[in-house]
Amino acid sequence: MLFANAGGGSMLPLGEITEAHYDDTFDRNVKGTLFTVQKALPLLAKGASVILAGSTTTIEGTAAFSVYSASKAAIRAFARSWILDLKDRQIRVNTISPGATRTPGLVELAGPDTAQQQGLLDYLASRIPMGRVGEPEEIAGAALFLASDDASFVNGAELFVDGGQAQV
Repeated sequence: MLFANAGGGSMLPLGEITEAHYDDTFDRNVKGTLFTVQKALPLLAKGASVILAGSTTTIEGTAAFSVYSASKAAIRAFARSWILDLKDRQIRVNTISPGATRTPGLVELAGPDTAQQQGLLDYLASRIPMGRVGEPEEIAGAALFLASDDASFVNGAELFVDGGQAQV
């Protein structure tokens, strides 16, 4: 099993996006995922599972986050093609797309002030039908499912782990 979890980016609205911002985001998220998976291929046994880290930002707009969103859409596109590239080895490739999850990377988007960080978490929770942000352990549980034999016929899927946000 390989979990290719490359992710990160900063917020800049259209009109302020720089080439450096674009390169940093795409190099980290897209290039990092591509070459991690490619380098690991010789180590993967027939029937292995590859899980790519996507994002709910691929299906809903987020102000000032278009470059990040586009990079995660590229990850989803990788899964669609790689299932065909890897079919002879019966390697499954799926994408797990978390919604807002309480991680340092998320809360730091609000800056160093803890009140602003909590404000961001509260705002995000208000947009999620379950009324809260996710916890890293919940994302890990979904990834474990995709890696398991219970998901042996799941291939090329995108699993949203987002408290229902992608559905509204």
